[in-house]
Amino acid sequence: MANYKFDASKMDGIIKKVVEAINGSKKEICEIADSARKEHRNLESELHHLKIETAELIKEVDEIEKELQISRKKLMAVNKNFEKYSQEELKQAYEKADNLRIELVIKREKEKYFVKRRNDLEVRIKEVLRTVQKADNLMAHVGVAMEYLCGDLINLGNQIEDIQQRHVWGIRIIKAQEDERQRVAREIHDGPAQSMSNVVLKAEICEKLIDVDVEKARLELQNLKRIVRDSLVDVRKIIYNLRPMSLDDLGLVPTLQRFTSTFQDENKIDIQFKSRGSISEIRSVISLTVFRIVQEALNNIRKHAKANSVVINIEFLEDKLRISIIDDGIGFDAENIKVRHDIDGGFGLFSMKERVELLDGEFSINSRLGSGTRLSIMIPLTQNKGDADEKN
Repeated sequence: MANYKFDASKMDGIIKKVVEAINGSKKEICEIADSARKEHRNLESELHHLKIETAELIKEVDEIEKELQISRKKLMAVNKNFEKYSQEELKQAYEKADNLRIELVIKREKEKYFVKRRNDLEVRIKEVLRTVQKADNLMAHVGVAMEYLCGDLINLGNQIEDIQQRHVWGIRIIKAQEDERQRVAREIHDGPAQSMSNVVLKAEICEKLIDVDVEKARLELQNLKRIVRDSLVDVRKIIYNLRPMSLDDLGLVPTLQRFTSTFQDENKIDIQFKSRGSISEIRSVISLTVFRIVQEALNNIRKHAKANSVVINIEFLEDKLRISIIDDGIGFDAENIKVRHDIDGGFGLFSMKERVELLDGEFSINSRLGSGTRLSIMIPLTQNKGDADEKN
């Protein structure tokens, strides 16, 4: 059992680091997407200008081809009637035709380069668009992951801590049940079991004396009757501690009146029990919860408070039950009360709080050192239909 605890704060730290890492990745993805969009705009602009230049170049090539055709016709005419032209005119005709052929070759090479560049730009633009789309998809997935992390999983540590606490309380409840069984077994062994042993012994003595000394046998029978009565008292007390039958027979208020009166006589603590209002029927789980709370509160006062007097007020409202338990004991610092998570720790105040909250009620403690303690409890009398009565 040494390793049953789990450090929930470590889980919170791990989740926070994951969130930070994802946020960092999200930032990098945003930078990649922005860079890709910027490159896409630049490539689109370059492609636009390239298309304009290509169109102008094609127009120039067409014009040069037309000029070249004219020049070739003129050159053919000059060659056919060269005697009509001077040497200079022949030279100019040849040079012009050569220059046009050279310029046409250069322009066509340039046109091929522009076409290749245009095709490369279009391919590059498609690749950049795919990069942008991938970045957008990644951003969407990261957004979903962040929603989960920042929504459901960010409180995973608290959930684990709650599960851990429930696990601890489950173990403590099992231990409490075993302790209660041990206590009942010890009470039966030390009380009724011993008494029954004495009854058997006294019965054997009476059996032997009945024919020898009737008077002595009568005295032994009187002792036997006293032992049986005391044993019956012990059995009833054990049954009462397990579950007061008077809760079902008489109701909550009479049961508490009887319990507080007995507690006052046994512990010499002045108890004022007051009740206001009434209700025709109260659910068994509420009656038993209120009885256990009063029982636990008085036991705590007897053990720790060093109080001389206690006031218990129970008020039946229209749909709620209000309870206050006030003592004049030494009190304690309520603000510094913390629930212990050790398995061997007792239930006490936290047990009362848990019982009340299971019934959708409210529980508060008001106490200061040297100023006594006040417990205030409010329990709704109307519960969900699915609630089952508490078994104890």
